[in-house]
Amino acid sequence: MATFAKTILSGSTDGKGIKVVATASTGTTIHTGSSTATILHEVWLYAMNTDTTARKLTIQWGGTASPDDEIEVTIPAESGLVLISPGLLIKGNATAALVVRAYAATANVITIHGFVNTIT
Repeated sequence: MATFAKTILSGSTDGKGIKVVATASTGTTIHTGSSTATILHEVWLYAMNTDTTARKLTIQWGGTASPDDEIEVTIPAESGLVLISPGLLIKGNATAALVVRAYAATANVITIHGFVNTIT
């Protein structure tokens, strides 16, 4: 039977939001998945934008080499906790752990909050 454990994002300090500093690829690290092939990470991400202008946010899901690795969303001005990842999965990879990263059109105005359900 599978077990679930709710944890903070690996890019977070004590569960705090992660400020998106990067404005191009390779993005700010949000979460690094497991390096064990039998472990799944169910990743929940929410973004907030403190700027007075809507800003484009790009999530790099497990890679940076292909447009297929990117999820783009515009975060409305002065908005908070817009759902970005509704429990999307990354699987453990013994070769190299998959990493979720983010970059935005403007540095330091978008913050990402979230959590991970580790499934073994």
